[in-house]
Amino acid sequence: MIDLSEVIEKIKDVISTNKENKIFDKDVANILGIPQTTFATMKKRNSVPYKELLEFCATKKISANWLFFDQAVDMLKAETDKFFQIRYFADIRASAGGGAEVFGEDYEVLNVDKTIVQNMVGFGNTKLEAIHVDGESMEPTLSDGSIVFIDREQTNINKDGIFIASTTAGLFIKRIRQRADGMIELISDNKAYSPEVLTPDEVSIVGKVVGNIESL
Repeated sequence: MIDLSEVIEKIKDVISTNKENKIFDKDVANILGIPQTTFATMKKRNSVPYKELLEFCATKKISANWLFFDQAVDMLKAETDKFFQIRYFADIRASAGGGAEVFGEDYEVLNVDKTIVQNMVGFGNTKLEAIHVDGESMEPTLSDGSIVFIDREQTNINKDGIFIASTTAGLFIKRIRQRADGMIELISDNKAYSPEVLTPDEVSIVGKVVGNIESL
């Protein structure tokens, strides 16, 4: 069982600039973006804020397994069946409003315990990828700067959900619908944005968004 108090102490070590500066629980709450009173209740009940902690690991480029389980990366090699490997593309942003970068080979691998991922996204796929959202056209569902988790095996746009689409203008994160005339609509949740209409050969579905965490 994860002990939130121990996790908090590790975070204090990470964010401390020197030993003379005292780091308090309120400082940890602030960096995680959690109200101090809520954070105090979480600590008392040992209610682990998985989403915020994983975002912290990604931002600080530290091992989630070290933070949660005190496991070094080398320890993961013998027990890979217990972990998800999430390819985190820190520099890629799927645009909620305009064109963005395409996937490349510049990514980090986050080895994350299955229980954490299941608590976070409620999904059993072991091949997830993570990128950032750029823009506000998917608000309030997805905020600018949040991290989304993508399952590349789910590309059927006839099923409800939010998808990553690769187009000639770059990556988009939208709800996607194929019209009766065959044209593809990229639909925003923010009603201030009109649907984008493209031909089928202009759109390639990268995968479905299966979870997200808000940015700090």
